[in-house]
Amino acid sequence: MGALGDGRKEMVAVLDGYRESKESWRGVLRDLKRRGLKEVPKLAVGDGGLGFWAALEEEFPQTREQRCWVHKTLNILDKMPKGMHSKVKAHLREMYTAPTKEEALKAYEEFLILYRAKYERACECLKKDKDVLFTFYDFPAEHWVHIRTTNPIESTFGTVRHRTRKTKGCGSRLATLTMVFKLSLEAEKTWKKLKGHQLIAKVLEGVKFADGEMMEEAA
Repeated sequence: MGALGDGRKEMVAVLDGYRESKESWRGVLRDLKRRGLKEVPKLAVGDGGLGFWAALEEEFPQTREQRCWVHKTLNILDKMPKGMHSKVKAHLREMYTAPTKEEALKAYEEFLILYRAKYERACECLKKDKDVLFTFYDFPAEHWVHIRTTNPIESTFGTVRHRTRKTKGCGSRLATLTMVFKLSLEAEKTWKKLKGHQLIAKVLEGVKFADGEMMEEAA
């Protein structure tokens, strides 16, 4: 998924792959290069799939990483009793909705103090991605709602999964790709425009942001 200058989101690639392997993801990234992607992406947002990040490191080593907070929340909740979920979700939300990175990291430390004695696995799940959970603070605050999660893509996948359940299968590889492509085009019509899209140019120019605020113009 990419975005036009006026903030409209646009589908840029639909490819099949083998269990999210590095080579499958390299195929996606190389295809984008082949079709004209010249600007190195400033940020990539995704879940913990190792294949994607390994491919990104090889094809676009300068691109920064942001882990999806929705996936991270679900992974942490999976390691805790259901009766704790509501409370834990509220504590996690305090992190990624904090107005500054300093406050987010304070909430992060408080979470570990509160839960690590009884729920070590859940805390380890949070700790292992600390360095890439708060990257969004170095980008415009207007963009945060878009770059903290992969929800726009996940919702489109939900439409595809619903259709495959209805049709009781996907058919051939070509038929599957065709169906996914067509369904994605329909979903694209409902994608919301990026907030603060006028700031994308500033990010690409190298303007620095801290806690969502512009710090200095690029030299």
